[in-house]
Amino acid sequence: MAKKSLAERDQALIWHPYTQMQNAPAPIPIIRGEGVFLIAEDGKKYIDAVSSWWVNLHGHSHPYIAKKVSEQLNKLEHVIFAGFTHPGAIELAERLISILPDGQKKVFYSDNGSTAVEVALKMCFQYWSNQGKGKTKVLAFNNSYHGDTFGAMAVSARNAFTKPFEKLLFEVEFIDLPDQNNIEQLKLQISARVSDLSAFIFEPLVQGAGGMQMYEAAYLDELIKHCRENGILTIADEVMTGFGRTGKLFASDHLSEKADLMCFSKGLTGGTMALGITTCTIAIYEAFLSDNKLKTLFHGHSFTANPIACAAALASMDILLESETLGNIQRISESHQAFCGRVSQHPKVKCIRQTGTILALEWETLGETSYFNNLRDNLYNFFLEQGIILRPLGNIIYIMPPYCITNEQLDYIYKKIEEALERF
Repeated sequence: MAKKSLAERDQALIWHPYTQMQNAPAPIPIIRGEGVFLIAEDGKKYIDAVSSWWVNLHGHSHPYIAKKVSEQLNKLEHVIFAGFTHPGAIELAERLISILPDGQKKVFYSDNGSTAVEVALKMCFQYWSNQGKGKTKVLAFNNSYHGDTFGAMAVSARNAFTKPFEKLLFEVEFIDLPDQNNIEQLKLQISARVSDLSAFIFEPLVQGAGGMQMYEAAYLDELIKHCRENGILTIADEVMTGFGRTGKLFASDHLSEKADLMCFSKGLTGGTMALGITTCTIAIYEAFLSDNKLKTLFHGHSFTANPIACAAALASMDILLESETLGNIQRISESHQAFCGRVSQHPKVKCIRQTGTILALEWETLGETSYFNNLRDNLYNFFLEQGIILRPLGNIIYIMPPYCITNEQLDYIYKKIEEALERF
């Protein structure tokens, strides 16, 4: 009997995310990663221009992170985090708080971006409940995405991804992204719901899965300030935007107003391990301190603060804060900006936008402009043929590369995008 390929073995048993398995092509087996490249079973190399769903900061198989993870494996692989602690969790909390915007004082560990959001929402709901106030409604942006668990879905845009579950999702007040034309109207809309709004959750500056929509810090500042003045807690979902993606360490660093809670995952460990973190102010933490045990935050995960994941996060932070990495972030941002200027007037470019290391190009198309646009598959396959992983969001392609990418590799991606503009 002939030996089955990795793709055949995969198709026999595995159900992939965001994939219609009825007609999905065979998955590409990746057997190795080196820096910006992923290397397939057949030897083909792909530039990972989307950082493997936005998680990889420093390149694949980074030797320093591998070394630190290996060292930790020989010390402690895991310990229950209720009633126990360990050095990695303590050091990571200390170091993260030291580089976050002022006001973040407490760290709660979980295991991915969705659960980091779930924790933040539960903190907000129970913050009010512990004070005898029944504020349970949430304010969020249209077109938002905060995760795939039920709470995270509820505060995300209602679309094809959430439709089967709509009747199970709690009520949310959705508003448009703020700009100079609507900011005062948005404030009025918020003021009308002050009595029952518990929290405002937002992706600062860039909406990721919603199409890399970008908006100005100044108007978000106004909304955060308005919420604070009206007793509404604010949650900055930095799962995607954190750790340098927007040109600063955190998207919230572009803001004057600071959120009450922040959520992290993805780049937190440099893409090495699953880990989530929710941080909050001391005021939120103190609302849970009581002789009444019913005011405890009853939330936890088996792998909370996993020591190996903490070791990876600490190693990633070491690399992130190096002058070379910070310089690379600036270099990528400037390169993106130059490319935007070069192609912005192309007739196929409906819109091109850029914030830090994130660049998004919206294709002019006659068809549906959603995630299901046929152009998406054509572009995806074209770039794979060219040895580039770009995963379009419908008619929108984006580049969010690891910070180790070279100018030559960026130029190659830009060149292939320009070829695609002429072809599709």
